[in-house]
Amino acid sequence: MARSPAHRAGDNKARNGAQNAAQDGGETSLARFLTLAASFAAAIAAGLVFYSYGTADGPDALDVVRALLITISTWWLAWGAVQGLLGLTSRPKPPLQRHAGAIRGRTVIIVPVYNEDPQVTFARIAAMDISLAATGDPAQFHFAVLSDTRSEAIARDEKQWFARLLADRGGKGRMFYRRRAQNIGKKAGNLEDFIATSGAAYDYALILDADSLMDGGTIVEMVRRMEAVPDLGLLQTLPKIVRARSRFGRSMQFAAAFYSPIFARGLAVMQGRTGPFWGHNALVRVRAFAESCGLPVLSGPPPFGGHILSHDYVEAALLARAGWQVRLDDDLEGSYEEGPENIIDHAKRDRRWCQGNLQHTRLVGAPGLKLWSRFVFVQGIFAYIAPVFWLAFIVASILAPHFAPGPDYFPDPYWPFPVFPPDETFKAVGLAVGVFGLLILPKLLIVADAQASGRADRFGRAATSTLAELVLSSIQAPIFLMFQTRSVAQVVMRRDGGWPANNRGDGTLSLGDAWAASWWITATGAVALGMTWQWTPALLPWLLPVGLPMMVAPVIIAWSSRPQFGHLFEVPSDGNPPQIVQLHDACLARWTKPAAADAVTELTGLNV
Repeated sequence: MARSPAHRAGDNKARNGAQNAAQDGGETSLARFLTLAASFAAAIAAGLVFYSYGTADGPDALDVVRALLITISTWWLAWGAVQGLLGLTSRPKPPLQRHAGAIRGRTVIIVPVYNEDPQVTFARIAAMDISLAATGDPAQFHFAVLSDTRSEAIARDEKQWFARLLADRGGKGRMFYRRRAQNIGKKAGNLEDFIATSGAAYDYALILDADSLMDGGTIVEMVRRMEAVPDLGLLQTLPKIVRARSRFGRSMQFAAAFYSPIFARGLAVMQGRTGPFWGHNALVRVRAFAESCGLPVLSGPPPFGGHILSHDYVEAALLARAGWQVRLDDDLEGSYEEGPENIIDHAKRDRRWCQGNLQHTRLVGAPGLKLWSRFVFVQGIFAYIAPVFWLAFIVASILAPHFAPGPDYFPDPYWPFPVFPPDETFKAVGLAVGVFGLLILPKLLIVADAQASGRADRFGRAATSTLAELVLSSIQAPIFLMFQTRSVAQVVMRRDGGWPANNRGDGTLSLGDAWAASWWITATGAVALGMTWQWTPALLPWLLPVGLPMMVAPVIIAWSSRPQFGHLFEVPSDGNPPQIVQLHDACLARWTKPAAADAVTELTGLNV
């Protein structure tokens, strides 16, 4: 019997979808192979060059140890560099499938809060609601504020400002607030409770953080993409940082806007259908999440036991295990978040991530996971133990002369003249240049690409800002190395870091505050340089770029927390703030300064 045109069209769509999936799978496999091969090749080359240099005066066990340490450490640097190069050689590729008709599903926008400023947070919700209304799309969007706030005073303010939000936006029946009596499982437990009790009312859930902002048009587009792909379980955006004020925050904001899209593109190409989840600014299919993402409570006490802290990686792996597609669409704009304003706040947040990622050592071997998901766990673990390898390499290099054999100038008993070991300085210099090149080359290539494509024009002084960011990140790197090493040591020593609340707003630190948080880094840097000068003076010039920033860590921390003025680290949102950011300003101003709200409303052209 002849098939109808509708049946034939459906067959063609399914066939095309299978062909596209197969093609994407082939591209993903090739990208993974190339990045792994290139990064391992760079690491092995570095290890061999160092071994040749280190054994010029005769091999010993410490030379082997140092060669292994430099190999492992270089692999991590090379992995990031190759990912950036992959992004540079790719271009944004919007998905072929997008639902163009009326949106059928209902979406809930979830905003978990934990001791946040409710006035600012609920103004963000109001702004996103206005932005959604401005799209004119009749799709159903609800908001759910899930409070884990422990402070009774803040909880009372949450209820007050939620009532204001309902009154302003007419949100009764589509905006909801609930506060848990106990914050079991932290943010992951908060989401799980909501999915279990209310998830059946929704098809999709947009998961945000308290500092997230997303444009209404972006939210609608994400739902359309998910409706067009039945096996798409999670769609992740690349959030950009907004509202940064300090030198540290502005440099991070510039890096997120200028470099991150390139690195994210490389990540998207490499991960394919087994993509990332960063815990916020992502759309999930509620049924997929409910069926696949129940998190276990790990046996034993924290930090390795208990509730899983870095839940997002695990949820992405569980979705992929169940056959759902997890995708990063790097072409999506209109996704924003705020970042820490100083190194100390960054280190506090990083401590929690370190504990969560090291918990994944117990999940790497979980049954049924895809091989790539296991590798992502390994990457996350390595992100925090890599500094330990670098520190071990530095310590081993300081101690090396005490274990090296004495020079043998007469290795041949039948040769009467001394034989001097060859000068291997050029190998040491070449290795140092190569390792440093892995750090800066991708960024310099991104500048060149941005200049050639015209993208740099939107960043003001892009080249100058890049050079400044390279200098700032270089002097901050030894400080981060010490904070991360301490975090790993604390976890290994079974010290639970908990889930501290994020510090929003002004992050300016006094020199005294910076000293109290980092005096131990200063002491460590002074001792390390002193030992080097005493035991291995030839190594001192090589360690000064590490030791000096450690010795003046309080000054760097306090100075970088001060406001940054001028055009340095300028990003496109400085001169032309995204409309959703302007809407948030307008909503917040309306709740505090009505006259200011009128001015912002006139600027945006939208009634708030």
